[in-house]
Amino acid sequence: MKLSNLKALVLMALAGVLVAACGGIGKMAKNAENVNYKLDPNPLIVRGDSVAVNISGTFPPKYFGKKAMIEVTPTLTYEGGSTPYEMVAFQGEDAAGNATVIPFEAGKNVSYSDKVAYTPAMENSELIINILGKQGNKEKAFEPFKLADGVITTPYLMMSDDMAIIAKDEFQRVTSHEAYAVINYLVNSSVVRSSELRDEDMKELKAMIDEYASNEDYMFKGSSIEAYASPEGEISINENLADERAASAKKAVSNIMKRNKMEYDADAFFNLVPKGEDWDGFKEKMQASEIEDKELILRILEMYSDVTKREEEIRNLAATYTEIAKEILPELRRSQITVNYDIMGRSDDEIIALARSANADTLSLEEMLYAATLTTDMNEQYSFYQKASQVYPEDYRAFNNMGVIHLMKNELSQASSLFDKANSMNENPVSNNNMGIIARLNGDRSKAMSLYESAAGAGDEVNYNMGIVDIQNGDYSSAIKNMAGESTFNKALAQVLSGDNDGAKKTLADSSEKDTAMGLYLKAIIGARNNDANMVSNSLKSAYALDASLKEKAAKDLEFRNFQDQIK
Repeated sequence: MKLSNLKALVLMALAGVLVAACGGIGKMAKNAENVNYKLDPNPLIVRGDSVAVNISGTFPPKYFGKKAMIEVTPTLTYEGGSTPYEMVAFQGEDAAGNATVIPFEAGKNVSYSDKVAYTPAMENSELIINILGKQGNKEKAFEPFKLADGVITTPYLMMSDDMAIIAKDEFQRVTSHEAYAVINYLVNSSVVRSSELRDEDMKELKAMIDEYASNEDYMFKGSSIEAYASPEGEISINENLADERAASAKKAVSNIMKRNKMEYDADAFFNLVPKGEDWDGFKEKMQASEIEDKELILRILEMYSDVTKREEEIRNLAATYTEIAKEILPELRRSQITVNYDIMGRSDDEIIALARSANADTLSLEEMLYAATLTTDMNEQYSFYQKASQVYPEDYRAFNNMGVIHLMKNELSQASSLFDKANSMNENPVSNNNMGIIARLNGDRSKAMSLYESAAGAGDEVNYNMGIVDIQNGDYSSAIKNMAGESTFNKALAQVLSGDNDGAKKTLADSSEKDTAMGLYLKAIIGARNNDANMVSNSLKSAYALDASLKEKAAKDLEFRNFQDQIK
């Protein structure tokens, strides 16, 4: 081949390459600034331990080469490394491949979403768009360009203010009690026999009144007396008999009280309830008896709608069945006495003095648990709970409460062991809540949420703790809902992250953290999001006065990217 011909072929090949470049990836690279990109959010923000990116773009008409393809890879770059998002490809209408097709004449709007796991280095990063153009067997890297600066990490301001639950005592200083006795009568009689006064139940009632009548800690409130007649007598006689029996029982109790010189208003103290004949009691005792024909007897008696006829049949049956006459009917001729009284328990001073003494084991379980509420010294509280767990080892509450104190001291291992022990003794929602806190602090949010669900009904603390997990998971609306009724830093943070800056400002103002360094720092963020330069400046200055390290943090925080003068 002649040298002149070879040169011609080379020139023709070069010309073909240039034409292809000008009409394909070369021209696209040169005019890359004509492609419009929009980032949401901008800057990026960590949410639920990941950084999501949402990019919308427009390829203009007559931009995308018909045989060209580009691979776009958004990448977070930072000191010491980079993290790419998933690559997305686009191709011209005549290119081979399965990428999204961009028409040459019309162009096209496109969108892209992806997320990557957050690492602390990403806070000071740049979002770079890397593009690799391809056409045939040729490749060309476009000039990378920056789409955004860094990642906002405001969600990580969340505080670990999980709410542990102390298992409550059931201490009642004043407790209500009842004493019972029954007086039985002979048929058609309302006379209280001396033998009845010597029955064990009446002896116990008398002994109780004798012992405590003058005790200032015992307050006798009243007495109710229900009186009955057996159902074999005439109904008119039985009704009067029930009245008389109630009155005679009242007199018997009154005599005991008078001998003890008790002062009381008899009309107000006694409530007499004459019931008449006791047909229901008769049926109940018949059912409980060993009379062979009891079912037949009851069916026959229930057939009589005429009460007088039924009374006659009962008398006939009593003559036939001696068990009815000797065992059932006599027990129905009675007055049931109930004496109501309150007992005043130990005073707070008495309880805590005993709890601190060598005689702490003389306290009841409820008094021991209550004693811990009478001091703010955690070590003393712990000693009270420890003593309760030794004296009453079958009750889970002392173990749970010791666990709470370990948790407050950030002694997670000891707290976890005690919560486990409490729950193994008696699975309960209170310990489930506290075990959920341990799980969250150990990084297992899924287990924590499961335990919180098992703790339903333990208190509002459970919902609040679920709200903390919601913040970590990036579910801010659920966090706000679960934290309803609370005014805390974390609730205000969730409101900020959900876009409710005014609500966050009010919540923070009502919180106990409003004047802390981090409370003031969050207030500055609210100011920045509301474009309030004075609020940013004043809040940060107050925050720096409490924690000087926040000045360096603010200088890097993209929340204040538009307030460089205010963060100094």
